[in-house]
Amino acid sequence: MSDHVYKKIEITGTSAISIEEAVQNAISRATESIHSLRWFEVIETRGDIAEGKIRHWQVTIKIGFTLDE
Repeated sequence: MSDHVYKKIEITGTSAISIEEAVQNAISRATESIHSLRWFEVIETRGDIAEGKIRHWQVTIKIGFTLDE
């Protein structure tokens, strides 16, 4: 087993439907430009309120990925 070196980035995903979809949207978008994603951690969860209801979820995550050899 070889040793790995990782890098972390912080991004925010959004969704009008759910927290989980906001996280998935962030990860899906990250995979378009970054490869070797390994893990994520939720840093912050917040939302937008309109007329007393949740209008949009915003979830900030840190994503860890392996650096190329």
